[in-house]
Amino acid sequence: MKRDELVSYLDDYLQIKTIQDDSNNGLQVEGAEEVNRLAFAVDAGLAAFAEARAAHAQMLIVHHGLFWSKPLPVTGIHRRRLKTLLDANISLYAAHLPLDLHKTVGNSAALARRLALEEITPFGEYKGQSIGVAGRLPQPLSLDDLALEVEELLGQPITGLWRFGPDTVRRVGIISGGGASLVEQAAQAGVDVYITGEVGHNYYHHARELELNVIFGGHYATETVGLKALAEHLAERFGVETLFLTLPTGA
Repeated sequence: MKRDELVSYLDDYLQIKTIQDDSNNGLQVEGAEEVNRLAFAVDAGLAAFAEARAAHAQMLIVHHGLFWSKPLPVTGIHRRRLKTLLDANISLYAAHLPLDLHKTVGNSAALARRLALEEITPFGEYKGQSIGVAGRLPQPLSLDDLALEVEELLGQPITGLWRFGPDTVRRVGIISGGGASLVEQAAQAGVDVYITGEVGHNYYHHARELELNVIFGGHYATETVGLKALAEHLAERFGVETLFLTLPTGA
């Protein structure tokens, strides 16, 4: 399919132009006019670019792009990254907050769906928009059983567990990535357990004093689910070949 047709669809589907963000979301680097194979990765970097090139992808869609609302000189590592993309004629498309908060393929929504949460409502205000979801498990679970289910869904061990709430949980809040700073909003949403990505040292005592359980699935791992959901959506809608590049950071 045509690159510009795909970019236009993504801009509209992910509401790229309407969501406030520090990331310069959308097409960041222009590559081949025709796109037959789409690669997906959490982070823009030389490792992802090399794998996309080896896979003969014409476009790479990432959650964390190269440009974040500030000027960058084309020197050093930034020059090497851009040169790799341009030499391989690979387009780079970034979707940060638009992919966090999308109601269908967003990181939080996709994880909530995989956990079979019911009665889902938005919560977690960030830059004037709700970036998380809260809902009910089909039946109560022990905190440990839910943690094991999160590990199974994400394909890796959780990176942390704060046991400050009830041993049996039913109501769950989810914000992917670096959502530790929103523990107070999770508590206000009335959840028994809050699932987020990266452990946030500064918010340990907040969660403890709020008596809120927190499961940390890993920043990287919790931000793979939206990209995978988007890949499935695009493959089904356009028949384009997709592949996910697994490049975990350990965080």
